[in-house]
Amino acid sequence: MNVEKEIAEYIATQPESKRSELQELHDMILAMMPTCKLWFLDGKDEKGKIVSNPNIGYGSQTMKYANGKTREFYQIGISANTTGISVYIMGIDDKKYLAQKFGKELGKASITGYCIKFKSLADIKIDVLRAAIQYGIGQTSIQN
Repeated sequence: MNVEKEIAEYIATQPESKRSELQELHDMILAMMPTCKLWFLDGKDEKGKIVSNPNIGYGSQTMKYANGKTREFYQIGISANTTGISVYIMGIDDKKYLAQKFGKELGKASITGYCIKFKSLADIKIDVLRAAIQYGIGQTSIQN
């Protein structure tokens, strides 16, 4: 199965409220990154054990680890979680930046170093989320 079909199937299997919101986010990110590489990670490790929620990734960057190793990974990701939706903004060095820059304006969401988690799009300001995603794209595009 190709990545686009895996993504469509993943979105289609979500409960209706998450399905339409994941589709809206998917369309929004594709509009921001129309030629990006698409990823679908099923959440399983190499042994088939579930280690995370399945997620959709957009774009490509080189992640650098403390031990000096590197690997290709997505720039932006989205995933359904038990209570709502997570948006992953990868590759930002300052782990406090997202919360400091976008936290007050975003709305009802929790923000960690690279993850913005919310129950519903109705709980947040979509334009602020778009600005946070755009910032992340800009940060990881610099290194490529």
